[in-house]
Amino acid sequence: MKPVITPATCAGIAELRQLYYAVYGPHYPVALGTDPAEMARLIADPHSLWLVGRCPGTGALTASAAIHGEAGSRIGRLEGIAVHPEHRSAGMAAALTEELCAGMLDTGRLDSVYATVRTVSAGPQRVVARNGFRPLGVLPNAVDLSSRESLALYARHAAGVLDRRFPVAEVPAPLLPLLRTAEAALGIRYPDVRAAAARPLPAPAVPVPEDGGRLEVIEAPAFVRRRFRDHFPGAGGWFYPLHTPNVLLTPEDGRFEVYAYLNRAGGYCSLLTAHPDPAAAAAYLEPVTRALARAGAGYVEALVPLAHHEALAAFLAQGFVAGALYPAMRADGDGFHDYVVLSRSTERIDFRGVAVEPPLQPYLDCYVSAWASTHLPTSPEVAP
Repeated sequence: MKPVITPATCAGIAELRQLYYAVYGPHYPVALGTDPAEMARLIADPHSLWLVGRCPGTGALTASAAIHGEAGSRIGRLEGIAVHPEHRSAGMAAALTEELCAGMLDTGRLDSVYATVRTVSAGPQRVVARNGFRPLGVLPNAVDLSSRESLALYARHAAGVLDRRFPVAEVPAPLLPLLRTAEAALGIRYPDVRAAAARPLPAPAVPVPEDGGRLEVIEAPAFVRRRFRDHFPGAGGWFYPLHTPNVLLTPEDGRFEVYAYLNRAGGYCSLLTAHPDPAAAAAYLEPVTRALARAGAGYVEALVPLAHHEALAAFLAQGFVAGALYPAMRADGDGFHDYVVLSRSTERIDFRGVAVEPPLQPYLDCYVSAWASTHLPTSPEVAP
């Protein structure tokens, strides 16, 4: 019998929390399955869609998944896919995912939906792949679920979106292998893209002390959100879908402010933007990363436009490695901009035990090569 798929309701929150506990145990770091207030907000959110599956015979809750959107954005996140252990292998996850995409992509409400899936087994990759999602890259050490796990980034685009991407003339040389990998995996083209000539990064207005200087880390979410909105009343100075800053980092003289989203439960952090301009903090990426590591972020990532050569070069110079490429991520008039996901991990990256489906394997190989080029010494640097 086909499962009964209906929208989630606030009356079923307690039942939903029991489902997520049965699937993920006590270490699930996502509010969707653990925080009743956040769950109620998502259920009521007109920009999101949360569906559940029930057994047609008993009415028992067997599965759950959602696409989380936000006001003013044309991108959503597929999250919270959970199928009760007693009802797996019945196609519940695929059925929910297809219904969600039909409601958000096929209707024109969104331009693309992305998903970060676990790599402890191949199952999650197969679920999204069967529903039209294609691999965009890997996020090594991206989350702490009782131990460090790497995630895979997948996305599904609405019809015609990938054909309206803005061209890019040049990128830093270390990114060319990632572009070629994406071309083969996604069937897109980067014609005539060349490696940008190496040039020195702009010197900071105030020299960076040898010890990196002291950075204050302000963890006051409401204050950080208010200050962020004062500096960035629109989306012109930043773009990081579905992430709201809850941490602010600034030197003692206050000449710049770095805004980030820190998830202590998952041990990861996303760098969102900086004021007055991201370039003001570019030379401080190393002390910023160290400060966030002390705050509990073993993984730090940034989302950078593929066309912003100087920003990409700054992150690459500070040991960040590009693991994923998201084509047509941001709408701009009638076209779309591509973005790169760069990351650094302060913990040892271990890909042993990672389950990788064949479409994702080229991205993993590309990342390993890029990481080695960044962090391993070249032959002339190795002492005889």
